Amino acid sequence: MSFSVRILGSSSALPTVKRLTSAQVVLYNGTPYLVDCGEGSQIRMREYSLPFGRLRNIFISHIHGDHIFGLFGLLSTFSMLGRKLDLNIYCPEKLEQICSNLFASLDHDLGFKVNYIYLNPDGINHIHSDKNLDVYSFPLVHTKPTWGFLFRETEKDRNLRKELIEEYNLSIAQIVKLKRGEDVELDNGAILKSDDATILPPAPKTYAYCSDTLPLKRLAGLVENVDTLYHEATFMDKDAELAKLTCHTTAKQAAELAASLSAKKLVLGHFSTRYISSEIMAEARTFFPDAIEARDGLEFEI
Repeated sequence: MSFSVRILGSSSALPTVKRLTSAQVVLYNGTPYLVDCGEGSQIRMREYSLPFGRLRNIFISHIHGDHIFGLFGLLSTFSMLGRKLDLNIYCPEKLEQICSNLFASLDHDLGFKVNYIYLNPDGINHIHSDKNLDVYSFPLVHTKPTWGFLFRETEKDRNLRKELIEEYNLSIAQIVKLKRGEDVELDNGAILKSDDATILPPAPKTYAYCSDTLPLKRLAGLVENVDTLYHEATFMDKDAELAKLTCHTTAKQAAELAASLSAKKLVLGHFSTRYISSEIMAEARTFFPDAIEARDGLEFEI
């Protein structure tokens, strides 16, 4: 199974020639899930040959321009292409009003249904499920209501030991039960235990996206041992007071947090344009040596 992330934008607040603002696509077996939608996101999707037309689900962390200004153009493009399929947007409640008012003022009917699913400010919530992924939201702490997202592979069935099918003349119904972890009764009355007849599948892979936020120790109860953690690192530690004032995280704080969460991989982005990214990464790698720099176009496996 292919489970990866492609960075569309890695800058905070202001786009630059080399970095657009926050957006990324989670890809699972070719199915895209868009996370945040900064200015120019649809252009990046085309540039990187991502499956633009297959997009069904968008996850918006909060309503700051650098995370949503690309959404309006994306919806308009879908409309001009004659889209008919529903689009799900998991988002703060206010986003529906913003989008509705904009397109109403333009007297523009999109021609397809947008389902706005509001994010819950209390605790971790299971917000989306399909054959590929389960997605959870959890509240962060920023200047506006903000959420992070956890993407978790959908639990796979156990793998049946194939030689047992012929040995016990197993029916399709019995095979399905065994793969689900249920014991079955054989024709001779004996019980075939699922634990004996099957092999557990690999543990589901996980990806956590932490947008603009203060560093939060309570993430330990939400994303501990995550396979890959993306976390903002807007500031360097020399500006820790400014980071705190604006409800952001420094590179040092993000790296320390990732280490405390036992994250297997750390990707840092949302960099302020006041720094050279190599300086930010050097600071982070003091505390998480293998930290990865998010660059526009970067693709990494979960």
